[in-house]
Amino acid sequence: MLDQALKTQLAAYLERVTLPFELVASLDGSETARQMRELLETIQGLRADKISLRLDGQDARKPSFALQRPDGSLNLRFAGLPLGHEFTSLVLALLWAGGHPPKAEQAVQEQIQALDGDFEFEVYMSLSCHNCPDVVQALSLMAILNPKVRTTVIEGGAFQAEVEQRQVMAVPMVLLNGEVFGAGRMTLEEIVAKLDTGSAAREAAKLSEKAPYDMLIVGGGPAGAAAAVYAARKGIRTGVAAERMGGQTNDTMAIENYISVLETDGPRFAAALEAQVRHYGVDVMNLQHAVKLLPAETEGGLIQVELANGGVLRSRSVVLSTGARWRNVNVPGEQEYKNKGVAYCPHCDGPLFKGKRTAVIGGGNSGVEAAIDLAGIVAHVTLIEFADQLKADAVLVAKLKSLPNVTILTNAQTTEITGDGAKVNGIKYKDRATEVEHLVPLEGIFVQIGLVPNTEWLKGTLELSRFGEIVIDAKGHTSLPGVFAAGDCTTVPYKQIVIAAGEGAKAALSAFDHLIRIPAAA
Repeated sequence: MLDQALKTQLAAYLERVTLPFELVASLDGSETARQMRELLETIQGLRADKISLRLDGQDARKPSFALQRPDGSLNLRFAGLPLGHEFTSLVLALLWAGGHPPKAEQAVQEQIQALDGDFEFEVYMSLSCHNCPDVVQALSLMAILNPKVRTTVIEGGAFQAEVEQRQVMAVPMVLLNGEVFGAGRMTLEEIVAKLDTGSAAREAAKLSEKAPYDMLIVGGGPAGAAAAVYAARKGIRTGVAAERMGGQTNDTMAIENYISVLETDGPRFAAALEAQVRHYGVDVMNLQHAVKLLPAETEGGLIQVELANGGVLRSRSVVLSTGARWRNVNVPGEQEYKNKGVAYCPHCDGPLFKGKRTAVIGGGNSGVEAAIDLAGIVAHVTLIEFADQLKADAVLVAKLKSLPNVTILTNAQTTEITGDGAKVNGIKYKDRATEVEHLVPLEGIFVQIGLVPNTEWLKGTLELSRFGEIVIDAKGHTSLPGVFAAGDCTTVPYKQIVIAAGEGAKAALSAFDHLIRIPAAA
């Protein structure tokens, strides 16, 4: 089940277990159950003095196994094999169950322990989903810290009938007490904030009480992280207000073009960004959505940033690095069937459409790569491109055309996503040459048509391009004194991680140059 190298690594981790707990398996006659038993016997054998194993579990979901403590204070179960991207989630669960302290901030742990109610979570994941581990690990930790939280982690491939019955068409998908709680990537802090309804007001008050910053960065992607590091190294008071550190890199699978880093993945890259920012003592404020920018009333005065929770941050200079998000098709049915057949991450959600008919909207690199990826999993892929030819690199187009289960439609305008009220059943497109509309029956649609800048909140405040990008000059200046911008939210061409990072550094240096030339703060 595990090779010798992995066993050696696991044994080293399990040395950190200090409290006894047991693994209770509920098995059937399947091959997955045989593999599960082998995995659990390996784990138990590596730390037999602290971990015991029972094979007499009677859970309805088989194969599955639970982690239990003698006092009954732990309610965590894995249904299916937590391997692939989820093996780390399993290792962390074993360590936490065995008393090893988690890295979550103490305030968040206390917030979890204070939750009062009945919380039964079910989280559906796939082993190829790079967004799932964060959610799985968050809900696992909550079950370990609070006995009122029960968490079951379900590998969709092992429970296909259940996935079909509950119409799970995107992962991670989280249910709370049988009702949909959330879909897609969520952090521990986001989940806890959603449960602790009074936390927003408390957080807003704490934020508004903070002393003014010398430089405040709004956004925590590569541009924001680079700006924060460069600012902090100048010895000035620096803050980052971000919806999530790492920004859109969290949703990127492979990163192979960041200079000096041969290969990494998005979540690992995002974690490294945050770790370096925190290393320099930057005040990082996660889960913060900016809604208004108030310019300084006088030269050298304080710029204010209002947040969605009501908090207000003040700073002598501001760097805007709010990034961009996936562009929607904006046709009837897209919002209605989002996560019900309409998806945006083929690598995450592709396995849920195994053997089914799918479509990819978009003929650029991301669209063609998605179609190639899906073609190895699904029954058939229809790629729909608005222009009269694909815009992707020639090598990708050649690869796509060589696949037998792919249909390419160019000069085609998507007009509607159809469904039966519960899930997608087709896509309509118009042939732009003949004006004839066609219907393609299918079960899944992946949207890959580029990005839109996260700048709606700035309209009427500073100059934006006709595409909504923040207009900047060569040094990152915006149309407002003391306000700078960097990354995918700006007019800088080529939306690439390496370019965003460089632009963030440049914006911070420009902002620092601005600070040393204005009157000192009172």
